[in-house]
Amino acid sequence: MGQEEQQTQQNAVARLAQEIAALSGRVAAIERHLTASGAVVQDQPSREAAQVPPPPPKPVLEQVPQLSSKPASSLEKRIGSQIFNRIGIIALLIAAALFLKHAMDNHWIGPLGRVLIGLVAGSAIVLWSERFRRKGFDVFSYSLKAIGSGVLYLALWAAFQVFHLMPAGVALAAMVLVTAWNALMAWSQSSELLAIYALAGAFATPLLLATGGNHETFLFTYILVIDIATVALVRLKPWQRLLLGAFPATIAFFVGWYVQFNSSTELAVTSLFVALFFVIFIVPSIDERDERKGHSQGSAAIASIFLPLANAVFLALAFYSLLEDSGHHALLPWMAVLFGALYLGLMRLPQARVTFAVHLSLAVVFLTIAIPLKASGNWITVGWFAEGVALLWIAARMMTSTTESTAISSHRVLRVLALCALLLGFFSLSSPLVWLGQPGQTAFLNLRFATSLFGIAALAASTWIALRASTSSDVASPSWRTIVGFSIIALNLVAISACVHEIDTAFHPVYGNVEAVLQRSLIISGFLMLYGAALLAVGFWKRSAFIRWQAIILLVFTIGKTFIYDLRDLSQGYRVISFLGLGVLLMVVSFAYQKDWLAFRASEPEQPHSSEPTTGVDQ
Repeated sequence: MGQEEQQTQQNAVARLAQEIAALSGRVAAIERHLTASGAVVQDQPSREAAQVPPPPPKPVLEQVPQLSSKPASSLEKRIGSQIFNRIGIIALLIAAALFLKHAMDNHWIGPLGRVLIGLVAGSAIVLWSERFRRKGFDVFSYSLKAIGSGVLYLALWAAFQVFHLMPAGVALAAMVLVTAWNALMAWSQSSELLAIYALAGAFATPLLLATGGNHETFLFTYILVIDIATVALVRLKPWQRLLLGAFPATIAFFVGWYVQFNSSTELAVTSLFVALFFVIFIVPSIDERDERKGHSQGSAAIASIFLPLANAVFLALAFYSLLEDSGHHALLPWMAVLFGALYLGLMRLPQARVTFAVHLSLAVVFLTIAIPLKASGNWITVGWFAEGVALLWIAARMMTSTTESTAISSHRVLRVLALCALLLGFFSLSSPLVWLGQPGQTAFLNLRFATSLFGIAALAASTWIALRASTSSDVASPSWRTIVGFSIIALNLVAISACVHEIDTAFHPVYGNVEAVLQRSLIISGFLMLYGAALLAVGFWKRSAFIRWQAIILLVFTIGKTFIYDLRDLSQGYRVISFLGLGVLLMVVSFAYQKDWLAFRASEPEQPHSSEPTTGVDQ
């Protein structure tokens, strides 16, 4: 066994020696390769190289002109290529106008020759601009087209307005041809700038051909055609900014005509054109593509938000003015209802989420406007409360019935609008202006108290709807629990105010009787005590700190009234009754808290430092 172990060790040593020799050969080969390629550096040269000082750094000042040259060059290029270009266009148009005037003053050329020169010069400039476009100078080419188009418009205007060489129809056809040519070039060359030039020329044409007469049908038909062409171009190209020119120009022409020429005999025709303008400008917002693929945020907002809102304002104000000026005031509420129904119908068409929410808001706004237009007094309050409850119920149904993003955004909008309607109803019920001029009423048996009861029922229904919906994970502002809190507080305020008002009404006819006045004050104090106790009992029953705190605040107010007012003004017997009732009530409340019916002491060790406020209805 000793010989075998010795033999094994010798074999292992031999294999190890072979591996070492192989590795040594590989290292030698690598060193020869590096030496041949010059990669191996001798120690002495490396030490000498290390002694060579590094080159000094380049001065930083040499880089300063290069850093500042870019913005300077950019500003210089902008001034030279854009600002000077715009000023040049204006200067050349002024020069063309001055030349025509000078030629007319000096009789150099006859009227027909002057017009022909203008037409030829304008056409030549437009054709000449194409040469620059083919060479890559697009902006300069568009500028020349603007100059040429302006010369053509001026020549046609002079032919019609100054020299009377052509009738209005021919001049209009020629100007429309120039506008159409510019629009065609804008579409074929994908140039929004050319489209803006064409739009400016199109709306300048009626001003250039104006004679001071009332040509409603002709004027509005022409503008209608321009608007249709603009909307069609916007559908083909992402040029929503054209709408910022077409829509205000349309409104300006309508207002200008309305102020000067409107007549009740033209109500039907004018109403038709207003409706057509509305339909045309509602088209850009009715498009599923308004999720704005490839569009900037500003361009998307034009068609999705600005245009629907502005169009609705134009529609409402235009029809309001038409009906008022023609003596049809009774139709205004039905007009608002019709517009509300119209926007509810528009919501069924394909559109962007934000446009859907805008149309929904407009529908609710028009329906809300219809209430005070048609109703008066207490019916306005009833209408707003009913609308608020209905909107809140629809919002809750939309939230729980579907999870689509459009529906989610819609129920949030509806929830905000419902809260606004409930606020309108609450403030309307609290306003004394609603009840001015009302005849003498019997306490608790009158329309005012019935309206208050309806408001209490509406607020209770809102609380119930919001409580059921608050189980959702939705926490958008205003949240469902915010609506719950508002509804409960408003309900209590309405109930207390209504009952106190009716108690005051019951004793109103006998204000001269001192005993009746004392009884009224005592009854009011007793009612406040009982209401506070009932509210506190509900808070204990529902384990709601939110309700209990309202009861405590009411009791504190009652304590103040008893000690400050009742102690001073009531007679001895009524003072005893008032303080006796208050004392018994406060002792019962104190006993309820000392009995620890809500197990406050049991929860204290678990959360000794909890400072989170309770804003909901449950504890």
